[in-house]
Amino acid sequence: MNAEHMIHNANQIALYFSSYPREEAVAGVLDHLKKYWERRMKDQIIQYVAQGGAGLHELVVDAVKRLDVPQKHATPR
Repeated sequence: MNAEHMIHNANQIALYFSSYPREEAVAGVLDHLKKYWERRMKDQIIQYVAQGGAGLHELVVDAVKRLDVPQKHATPR
């Protein structure tokens, strides 16, 4: 997904939860990302936040920082 579309989608989620108390809002954004965003989309937004997260709502940034980071170099069992 292009960055502009990703930012718009993530910010729309944050706007929905923005009237909630802060911790509930962050948890709501996080839950939505976990349930409805594909792994590649989560990887993209994690990378984007790591590079500064320009244009993202602060609730999105906080939620993304709580996402599980994929282990690309995990040792197979």
